Amino acid sequence: MTRRCGSPWIPRPWWAGAVVAVALVAWGTARGAESADTLEDALLPLITAHEGRVAIAVEHLGTGERYALRADEPMPTASLVKLPVMLAAYRAVHEGRVTLADRITLAAADRVPGSRVVDLLSDGAALPLVDWIRMMIAASDNTATNLVVERIGRPATTALMAELGLGEVRLNSLVYRRDTSLDPERSRQYGLGSGTAAEFVRLLAMLERRELEARGIVPVGATPAIIGHLLACDDARMVPRELPRGWRCAHKTGGVSGSRTDAGLLIGPAGPVAYCLLTTDNKDRRIDGGAAEDLAAACGKEIAAYFSARHAEDRPAAPQELGEGASGVLVEELQRSLNARLPAAERLGVDGDFGPATAAGVRRFQALAELPVTGRVDAATWRALGPLLTADPPLPAAAEVNGQPLPVAEADRPGAPPQTTAPAWVIVDAADGRIVAGKEPDARRSPASITKVMTALVVLRRADERPGLLDETITVSTRAGQETGSSASLRPGDRLSVGEMLYGLMLPSGNDASVALGEHVGAHLPDLGAGAGKATDPLDRFVARMNATAAELGLVATGYRNTHGKTEAGHETTAAEIAKLVRVAMGLERFRTIVATRQRGATIESVDGYRRDVVWTNTNRLLPIAGYAGVKTGTTTAAGCCLAAWGKRDGRELVVVVLGSTSSDARYVDARNLFAHGWAVTGAAE
Repeated sequence: MTRRCGSPWIPRPWWAGAVVAVALVAWGTARGAESADTLEDALLPLITAHEGRVAIAVEHLGTGERYALRADEPMPTASLVKLPVMLAAYRAVHEGRVTLADRITLAAADRVPGSRVVDLLSDGAALPLVDWIRMMIAASDNTATNLVVERIGRPATTALMAELGLGEVRLNSLVYRRDTSLDPERSRQYGLGSGTAAEFVRLLAMLERRELEARGIVPVGATPAIIGHLLACDDARMVPRELPRGWRCAHKTGGVSGSRTDAGLLIGPAGPVAYCLLTTDNKDRRIDGGAAEDLAAACGKEIAAYFSARHAEDRPAAPQELGEGASGVLVEELQRSLNARLPAAERLGVDGDFGPATAAGVRRFQALAELPVTGRVDAATWRALGPLLTADPPLPAAAEVNGQPLPVAEADRPGAPPQTTAPAWVIVDAADGRIVAGKEPDARRSPASITKVMTALVVLRRADERPGLLDETITVSTRAGQETGSSASLRPGDRLSVGEMLYGLMLPSGNDASVALGEHVGAHLPDLGAGAGKATDPLDRFVARMNATAAELGLVATGYRNTHGKTEAGHETTAAEIAKLVRVAMGLERFRTIVATRQRGATIESVDGYRRDVVWTNTNRLLPIAGYAGVKTGTTTAAGCCLAAWGKRDGRELVVVVLGSTSSDARYVDARNLFAHGWAVTGAAE
């Protein structure tokens, strides 16, 4: 199995034997000190949690920065293979074997399942080749695909890929026509098509850089049309689903039982980025709405956020109008919100592109709201629209979420021995701080997002020093809004109170919220760096206060380098010192309330004038069980799966900390076994 890494890629041949091994070692040496800021940190926890086999390759086509995992392993592509079929068709056009205007006639015998567009056509319908290509890519129509393949010749796609040095990318047969297989054994193993993530990314890079034109593969000037077909792909359930504002996705997806795939180009303020995600042997075998879709959507969001944080210019925290030419998630939310307020006959398509139709919808709404009719969305228009509809169906109002009663499961029974996958753990009596039991309790380890316990403690202590701090409004900076990893769904320009932001910090483990809090609170802290009056970054001041607080509490093995817990040299602590920190934090009533909250609704306002509702769900899966009251989860590649938890049985409270469990599920099993053992040892009644 290929070792995970963010390794340099070799154009041709890819990932070959000893050459690759040398490349991986070289890359690991060069990037090791920056591992906290790599795509691996953002993507690997998502991939590791997925129940199935995953291959991924990502390349920023401007800087060449790359990440790959199992990217050289051939896997089923399902309908993703239609992307190289399209390129083979344009190759046939360039060679003069066909033209885009050639009319292809539909016969009854051509029809196969999975043809939702062609099913609307009558037998005998004759359309130009370019229209069949459009249906093949935009709607993944299977009958259209077979007509294109037959027109250019079944071997054409695999032959072209081999010519380009992409020998694992192959079309094995017509769709739903295994009897036409060019390679029966490969059809049996992979189905319709096969390929590697690395080769698909290389193909997309050649397309975007117009290398296919330069090499005489496709006609000169054809690249925009080819990318236009990919932009028209109507499957928005995977990578495009959660892309940040301003990003578009030119892509193709595929899905059969047990396999789900997506590859394309991310086009946005910090792009272009080529990516390919292949999944197979998925435990959740659904094609629609399954776990693989969720994985792809989360990966797309993290990839865009990662590169935005490194390549996008700062967005000023000043009101911005939205108008024609804009695209992205905010436009989708605008369109969805307009549809809720306009007559049914005037409702818009929710496609994320602000074109003439959206401008007309804005003008119609402005007229109904008795606002200046401009077709552009300013602060007054946002206010008149009310909270944005960010999802279908709309999220419930914050007050409704916060008032929902949630079920409580039966409490754990004491007596189970402390069998754990965690290499370091501790059980502490919350009343007096006595260690009940432990394994490597003083070993220094990365705490991952358990770091946020200290982040919250510093904020709450500062609130005691600065009355009114919790009611102050934070305006989310570009740095905070584009922070990668676990997220409170914040965007640059969002406005939220410090007190509410603490829920976004602790429940969904928002890295973005941690930076926003650090910047805001740090701006009012004295500089603890070297040299009186030194002008440090407010975030650096906040981290310095975290370390000063650790020293004050006697946490001698604890050091912080950031507010969120991403892996960084010197960012470490121990299970015993985390338990000590937790005892201090749980002494604060507001902290106890926050970490015991299972879900929290909030209404976020933007400096642009719009509002939207979000729901934050606590990542701590012990909370639905009677007797548990928090505190914090944490997961990174370096730290493993971690948990600091607080439990009560018959008036006896314990703190359990597990560091480095082998999986998310394992950390909860570890913790519950340790609580049961702790209560048995300390005499809590069954």
